[in-house]
Amino acid sequence: MPNRLADATSPYLLQHADNPVDWYPWGEEAFAEARSRDVPVLLSVGYAACHWCHVMAHESFEDPRTAEMMNAGFVNIKVDREERPDIDAVYMEATQAMTGQGGWPMTVFLTAEGAPFYCGTYFPREHFQRLLFSVSQAWREDREGVVGQGQRVVDALSAPRILPGAQPPDAAVLDAAVRGLEDTYDRSGGGYGGAPKFPPSMLLEFLLRHHARTGDPAHLNGEAAQTRGTALEMAVHTAHAMARGGIYDQLGGGFARYSVDAGWVVPHFEKMLYDNALLLRAYTHLWRSTGDALARRVALETADWMVADLLTPEGGFASALDADSEGEEGRYYVWTPNQLRTVLGDEDGAWAARLFGVTDGGTFERGTSVLRLPTDPDDPDRYARIRDALLRARAERVPPARDDKIVAAWNGLAVAALAETGALLDRPDLIDRARDAARLLTDLHVTGDRLGRTSRAGTLGPSAGVLEDYADVAEGLLTLHAVTGEARWVHVAGRLLDTVLERFSDGRGGFYDTADDAEGLFNRPQDPTDNAAPSGWTAAAGALLSYAALTGSTRHREAAERALATVTLLAEKAPRFAGWGLAVAEARLAGPLEIAVVGPAGDPDTEALHRAALMATSPGAVVSRGDGADDGGIGLLRGRPLVEGRPTAYVCRGFTCRLPVTTVGELVAQLAADGG
Repeated sequence: MPNRLADATSPYLLQHADNPVDWYPWGEEAFAEARSRDVPVLLSVGYAACHWCHVMAHESFEDPRTAEMMNAGFVNIKVDREERPDIDAVYMEATQAMTGQGGWPMTVFLTAEGAPFYCGTYFPREHFQRLLFSVSQAWREDREGVVGQGQRVVDALSAPRILPGAQPPDAAVLDAAVRGLEDTYDRSGGGYGGAPKFPPSMLLEFLLRHHARTGDPAHLNGEAAQTRGTALEMAVHTAHAMARGGIYDQLGGGFARYSVDAGWVVPHFEKMLYDNALLLRAYTHLWRSTGDALARRVALETADWMVADLLTPEGGFASALDADSEGEEGRYYVWTPNQLRTVLGDEDGAWAARLFGVTDGGTFERGTSVLRLPTDPDDPDRYARIRDALLRARAERVPPARDDKIVAAWNGLAVAALAETGALLDRPDLIDRARDAARLLTDLHVTGDRLGRTSRAGTLGPSAGVLEDYADVAEGLLTLHAVTGEARWVHVAGRLLDTVLERFSDGRGGFYDTADDAEGLFNRPQDPTDNAAPSGWTAAAGALLSYAALTGSTRHREAAERALATVTLLAEKAPRFAGWGLAVAEARLAGPLEIAVVGPAGDPDTEALHRAALMATSPGAVVSRGDGADDGGIGLLRGRPLVEGRPTAYVCRGFTCRLPVTTVGELVAQLAADGG
């Protein structure tokens, strides 16, 4: 019989609806049952595309004996971390505090009041069964001891977090952050640190903005550059290394979650919307800064993959593709030399094997290889033909499962990335997809000034939006306005950002991850550091800064600056985990530049000025466009008429503008003089 998860909207919870475990969704009913039975709560947190979550499910949660032990000794709660990031955050912090590490699936034993007392991640079945027995025994025989040990961790995590006073990062702090990044930079493989290695999406944005503001010296020599640690070189080298490696899908486009090795060879094969949205924007910005052909190709292929594989019938973008298919990780993506010959014939198969690094020994499991593209092929036509043939053959395989829920924050990131890529790379269809996703967010997820986190099949889920949802959706809508000139997106973003200021503020310049009226957990989550996506704290600072530049709102700018104070501390201690905050700080230091373009829509001169404005590389440059008559309630457009009836551009900082210009050449000259 299905358990209590049968009516869930989360695909991850639905994956467990037929387990013999008597799962509860998170809620008071489960904790009341634990109090009534006087047993602990077993909390299991994961997500639909998580490989080890599937392994633990197959080994333990589908096993009748293990389920019997769980049901007899515990009240069992299953949580989708993507649906409830607040729950995930507070218990992951406890897990890391108690064990020194974290990950998913996360396994936490709680009191009926929600306080954790034992934490872990994946446990093999025999180990898990021994753990269940031991925890039940300790609960009966030494409850005061085990609960007291956990309570000390809870007390420490719940203590007020007072950060020393600081100012937003200045130029010296940002220069020092770049030097700090050099210390952990992998000069061989690109990126930061060792294995496993994650795409440093937010750091790429910071490095590109730093280069744009400072013009830091570069010593590039194509892909063979011996990097010397400058911001631009680290960005280019890392972007190329990832695009050439197995972490990038050389046939279908798009990036996997991370590389299990330091050389980007073998990925963990799940594909996440947030990774690809962030990387799409980074590669587009790299092309804008350098004209890099590889960056342009990867950006377009990634955008096309997002539309082909993640677009939902409602116009939004699904959360992820699984790492597994047919019960095996990576099976959909890997090849052997014999498989290549079967599809392509002997001659083309051998050529493809050399090109993509497919060997008899393999780079992955069971003699299979992950496709890489170390160098561009010497015969582009042959390459295109072979790539198409392999892609068609792969489409005959059983594809990975798709988690088709819509997450507001990640769709906000996708809106920003697709809108900019469509505008800069002349793909109006991508702008249309960004607009469709924005409509879904504003029409379904936004109610008044509040935001719901997830939806599925056109039905809004039960979870309230968290800080990253408000911030990333606002960022996406403001970017969509820059590309389209449609004023409605700015007004919705403004309502969301007002909610951020009113409901999420900590009263000390920072932000909590949850609203002041959200469900109370044992600790209210708050984290200014980046994880897989930008910190909600610094994402909010970025959106507030852009909104202030569009509207002239002193309140929003001051809030952004107060929030950036913590980045000064992170820049010194942990720049790798403050990429988005550092990028926003670059925008603040640069102004950010404000560019207003006015003129009739469709007029070639208007469109040319608008494109030149969008091509500005000045960090965080804000663009608005209108017809010169109706400002649409956008402060930056107010009092900006056409000059002598001609389409006109205004370049401003703090709403103080240079002389208006009417030609692209004049606009480009002004932007260059202003660092853009």
